[in-house]
Amino acid sequence: MYRRLIEHLKSWKESQNRKPMILRGARQVGKTWLMKEFGRTCYKKCAYISMDENEVMEEVFRDAFDISRIITALEIAVGFQIEPGNTLIIFDEVQEIPRALKALKYFCENAPEYHVIAAGSLLGVALHEGTSFPVGKVEFCDLYPMDFWEFLKACGEDGLADLLAARDYGLISDFKNKYMDYLKYYYYVG
Repeated sequence: MYRRLIEHLKSWKESQNRKPMILRGARQVGKTWLMKEFGRTCYKKCAYISMDENEVMEEVFRDAFDISRIITALEIAVGFQIEPGNTLIIFDEVQEIPRALKALKYFCENAPEYHVIAAGSLLGVALHEGTSFPVGKVEFCDLYPMDFWEFLKACGEDGLADLLAARDYGLISDFKNKYMDYLKYYYYVG
């Protein structure tokens, strides 16, 4: 499967002024899959931490925002050493531990060498009252449901997808029945 947004994440990885990334999107649009796939394909290691019902991480972020202490805790949790630039740190469902979201500010200010990406459904709506948001210290990226072009790629129909991208309306018209069948399937699957 291929999601176009991975190209934006690759540019973010190479950016000299990179800030922690927050991936926003509705439930079930593929945020977790995209972050893990990005980590798998673009980094040597991927440190995935789900904040959902994670009492250990809740305790880790309850104390002061000492990044070296947080990194040590993350390394223990994932079972390997986190190398700046070579390891993608993923905080999934970050809205469940608002202080983890606030910690992104300190990654930006005190440890920009670490590549951190966070995601959560309804992020911004589900934040708890009294929790500050790291305004200006994070970048945002929005993931939407899979578009028709991505759907064709996921179905193994690279040729049809390439015709759409090339806007070759003559050939597109020649294959209109095939496009219509896939469009119905796309609508049905959602």
